Amino acid sequence: MKIWAHRGCSLRYPENTLLAFEKAAALAGLEGIETDVQLTRDGQIVILHDERLDRTTEMKGWVKDYTLAELKSIYVKTAHGEFQEKIPTLEEVLDLLKDRMKEGLRLNIELKNSEVEYPGLEEKVIETVDRFGLSEHILYSSFNAQSLGTLRRLLPDADIGMLSDKASDCLKMMSGPCRVDAIHPCGEEIDLPPEKLAGMTVRAWFTGPLYPEKGGERMNLTAYEAMGVTDVFINDPEEYL
Repeated sequence: MKIWAHRGCSLRYPENTLLAFEKAAALAGLEGIETDVQLTRDGQIVILHDERLDRTTEMKGWVKDYTLAELKSIYVKTAHGEFQEKIPTLEEVLDLLKDRMKEGLRLNIELKNSEVEYPGLEEKVIETVDRFGLSEHILYSSFNAQSLGTLRRLLPDADIGMLSDKASDCLKMMSGPCRVDAIHPCGEEIDLPPEKLAGMTVRAWFTGPLYPEKGGERMNLTAYEAMGVTDVFINDPEEYL
């Protein structure tokens, strides 16, 4: 079973921050780190899961309505103010991880463009990754099949995963125009038998507790492997490595 850090080590540290990514990158045996990209009002690529700022930052409103400078003026929320983290840019994340990625660590970039359209997001992300010379270490994913089709057209050899809640819905896209290489269903929605998933890359994601919540029950990775899951995106990868 391959283990990915979902939004970094996001149970013990604020999600999608440089600190959470730094802690994840230090873990021996980690397959990769998953993160989310959106665009600011002035077209800069920032790392944030929610389309709105309310849950994870001091500010309210949509990411798309603020400039990078405005977003950099605030802090990511913490439980007791123990961390002083800001919203990172994709460039900052790649700069932080580039050496580990060249050693084999992978980065899953999820394009958060299902609820908010971000014209040109695919081109901007590809250009930024290429500038760092890290294309071969990147995995792309999205809930937006049209966006994945754009990625495939722009980058024919890209490693692409289709996100959806149910495994069956992901599978429907395997032969579509985006020609995905893997499916990324919710771990609680593996609604196909193992024989249907045999030979496929199945990376399951889990919502689970996030910082600063307490951890839940330990996952049975062996059981998920028997269901056909090959990789897991989890918030506390350090507990399983």
